Amino acid sequence: APYILTSVSYSFLFAAQRHVLTYMEDAVSQLLENREDISQYGIARFFTEYFNSVRQGTHILFREFSFVQATPHNRASFLRTFWRCFRTVGKNGGKYSNICCYLLTAQEYHCLLQLLCPDFPMELTQKAARIVLMDDAMDCLMSFSDFLFAFQIQFYYSEFLESVAAIYQDLLAGKNPNTVIVPTSSSGQHRQRQPPNDCNPLEGVEASLFYQCLESLCDRSKYSCPPSALVKEMLSSVQRMTFYGFLMALAKDQGINRALGALPDKGELFLDPAMDQEIEKLVAQVSGLSVSAPASSSADTANMPVRNSPRINSPWKPLHHRRKMDAESEGSNEETDSSEN
Repeated sequence: APYILTSVSYSFLFAAQRHVLTYMEDAVSQLLENREDISQYGIARFFTEYFNSVRQGTHILFREFSFVQATPHNRASFLRTFWRCFRTVGKNGGKYSNICCYLLTAQEYHCLLQLLCPDFPMELTQKAARIVLMDDAMDCLMSFSDFLFAFQIQFYYSEFLESVAAIYQDLLAGKNPNTVIVPTSSSGQHRQRQPPNDCNPLEGVEASLFYQCLESLCDRSKYSCPPSALVKEMLSSVQRMTFYGFLMALAKDQGINRALGALPDKGELFLDPAMDQEIEKLVAQVSGLSVSAPASSSADTANMPVRNSPRINSPWKPLHHRRKMDAESEGSNEETDSSEN
């Protein structure tokens, strides 16, 4: 146990101390599921690799939705991974730009989400799309940046927004929501609620009263909430606020985006120097391996010295990313990999 803990970032453990038990339970579950492979790597190495992947945010790849949304760190990691994987959707003419030339529908964005999380619920994607579209026209096109920031708010603060919807409806009905409704079910399994009607721009609730209720919600909620100071600043600039107007304001607020810490500012959304550098290295390696001999006579070709192409070894992946079919597939190089470790 001491060896395992010293291999993990203590700063990460401090930040995620409320959810360490969640990761320990998941690690043990993954360990038991892949116990046949443990003899090759050892238990200590397994836990080291697992918690390193948690610290790096790669642990959520291809996992079930119940795990992806289990902790704030998991949600932030999923948002960051989604952005880094599909930021090229926002490219314009091959150059990074704030203007997106590729527009997708909610269904198409949902397909991208399912590439990272196969059972990602369509309900959350639709809710994020409604923040952008503010109606039920789910077949309309959206830019990557608009959808991404709306999706960030809906996904990361899903329980908070569910309670906000209940508070907003009570205020519209003239009720004083003294009792804050805090959802207890998972994000993808909340009860169906009729969305507030924001069709009339004159509709809405008094912003100051709305903030008082939200402040009380943030104080009592056990789920993640936006910083109350930023919410107060947002609502203090208007007299009345609609529900979807509030969601759109949350999505556009760069202060909330920075406080969440998963995505860059909108002006740097399509820039990822670290990822670009890694891609350039891979392209250089592939180019070096694919240099063909010049078209010359067969004699010259025969006299050319034989150069053994260097082998590029893939980094070892945590055991919970392995697929059982790998051991059954023909032509597998697992025996070679095992001999090298």
